[in-house]
Amino acid sequence: MNKVFAVIRREFIERVRTKAFILSTFGLPLLMVAIMVLPILMMSGSDRTIRLAVVDATGEGDAGVGTRIVAGLERPTIKKGTMPRYAVSRVIPGGTVEATRDSLILETGGDSPDRLDGVLVLPAGTLVDGATEYYGTNAGSLETMGDLQRLVSGVVVSTRLEDAGVDPAVLSRAMQQASMRTIKVSDGKLTGESGTASFFLAYVMGFVLYMAVLLFGQQTMLSVIEEKNSRIMEILASSLRPFQMLMGKVLGVGAVGILQIGIWGGTIYLLGQNRDRIASIFNLPADAMAQLPIPTLPTDLLIVFMVYFALGFLVFGALYAAVGAMVNSTQEAQQAATGVTMLIVVGFFGMFAVIKDPNGSVGSVMSWIPFTAPFVMPVRWSMTSVPVSELAMSIAA
Repeated sequence: MNKVFAVIRREFIERVRTKAFILSTFGLPLLMVAIMVLPILMMSGSDRTIRLAVVDATGEGDAGVGTRIVAGLERPTIKKGTMPRYAVSRVIPGGTVEATRDSLILETGGDSPDRLDGVLVLPAGTLVDGATEYYGTNAGSLETMGDLQRLVSGVVVSTRLEDAGVDPAVLSRAMQQASMRTIKVSDGKLTGESGTASFFLAYVMGFVLYMAVLLFGQQTMLSVIEEKNSRIMEILASSLRPFQMLMGKVLGVGAVGILQIGIWGGTIYLLGQNRDRIASIFNLPADAMAQLPIPTLPTDLLIVFMVYFALGFLVFGALYAAVGAMVNSTQEAQQAATGVTMLIVVGFFGMFAVIKDPNGSVGSVMSWIPFTAPFVMPVRWSMTSVPVSELAMSIAA
């Protein structure tokens, strides 16, 4: 066994010292933090007040649609509802709308704090056809333009309803759609996880398992081929039996995979358990952190994930090592390993059947097959309640 451990140690140290391993192992957790924080920062929008001139040519006085649009723009919506997003100046055209518009455009843009950011034109027929015009330096901002369009459309629609004798509040309540909150239940207990989070977690786990088993398995195969071509195999064969050497390589590369996957899984676990702390570090609202795309990773699921990765790699790593022992070049290996790769692909696509119906017959059968269980069972465990006895028998199989 000491000789086998020597091979394991050599394979392990040789790989963990590479720059590729260090970058991929510790770069991904940093990417996870970025995935958590950047979407919130980008969706939070700018807190800068936009200076806006509204050319109101609707001619309906202080009770018209133009006045209502200006009032909507002046509502406080930024800095936690304490400041308005728009500093609005309402302009009634003294002459033609075009002349008033052009004079305001001349005051738009530039570095002066008194300059306008944009000009919103409300023609006389705004209430009839809903047509408006906007001229500004921020006309390319999808967020600002969408915000303006939604506000103007809402005011125009509500004004039309009132003119027709329909209460907009009644219509709004009637048009409000029903919502459904999905919460996962396991063994008669609420887990606190939403159905969407369970789906996302299951998909990510299946994909990571597929990529990890495939990549680390191929590394084992290429390692065997490389040492055969460099004549190291002849030296090792003089002191080791072929079985000991192949077992040492499989376990050594597998240990690297377990270390890397463990760091990634532990990172997801810690991020899910410390959302509030991360929110305070980046000065983000706690309710926004609750909607992050990274769900909470339960401890039992992390253990099941690691166990099935280890078992799956032992199966496929041994097959890839056997392929590497049979061939003499990477070109031959690519053809010879097709069957092993197809087994992995079958397990990966079986995962989608499990996501569709975790308690279906397809998922139950694939949980008993050694070539598909490493991909299917962790996904089932994350999406539904699997008896511990079935889990134990799946591992034993």
